[in-house]
Amino acid sequence: MVRIEKQGAVWTVIHSRFAEARNAMDPASADALAQAFREFDADGSASVAVLWGEGGAFCAGWDLKFASTLSDREAFQRHVADGLAFPTGANPAPRGPLGPTRLELSKPVIAAVEGPAVAGGMELALWCDIRVMAESAYFGVYCRRWGIPLLDGGSVRLARLVGQGRAMEIILTGRKVPADEALRIGMCEQVVESGGARAAAEAMAREIARFPQAAVRADRRSVVETYGLSVREALRQEWTNGVEAIFKEGASGAARFAAGKGRHGDFAKI
Repeated sequence: MVRIEKQGAVWTVIHSRFAEARNAMDPASADALAQAFREFDADGSASVAVLWGEGGAFCAGWDLKFASTLSDREAFQRHVADGLAFPTGANPAPRGPLGPTRLELSKPVIAAVEGPAVAGGMELALWCDIRVMAESAYFGVYCRRWGIPLLDGGSVRLARLVGQGRAMEIILTGRKVPADEALRIGMCEQVVESGGARAAAEAMAREIARFPQAAVRADRRSVVETYGLSVREALRQEWTNGVEAIFKEGASGAARFAAGKGRHGDFAKI
């Protein structure tokens, strides 16, 4: 259902329900996926994760065969709302319907998207920090047809990536968004040949993982935390996040440069 393959500091989290439902998510897989990312975030040896759907589909959304059993309000409340609605107080809900979509990790995650990433599957990809798509992959709010709204952050994160008007058009029409368009509008960051998304995402993950990680995580945190703040507040937050990384890694990095490493923009020998 969900397994982790580790290559040094890069963890590839694999969701495997393709034969049953094109990697659509049921409650058991959602729990397992959320737990895998909690383990990744807590493990000091892990730096970057890749999320990949095995079999040629990233994720076809929430398993509608399971959803069809929740036709009465009592069943929906018992199986879905009670466990996933945001509770009162400071503690967040344990997971979203698609699993980790409400987790706030301290490390980067890259989505490797093959085939459909639709409905909640699109939301799962949008939760990731970076999306690498195969040229035949696509997004879409396909749940528009069935009266199922976005509950895993799609209405929040898509507008932040592509702007409110474009997000409205994609969400309200439910249309297919192919990889080339996704790249053009900022919904993904790289398009590769079909079948190559996992390898490309893992290559990017290894590149990120080889850098000093305190600065990587500080900059990632600043991008996430400063969205929507005033410039002054955002700059203050950036400073707070970055100054600790300077003490942890910056001095030793400057010393390596002074000794001759990484001159003239060379990223190979650092």
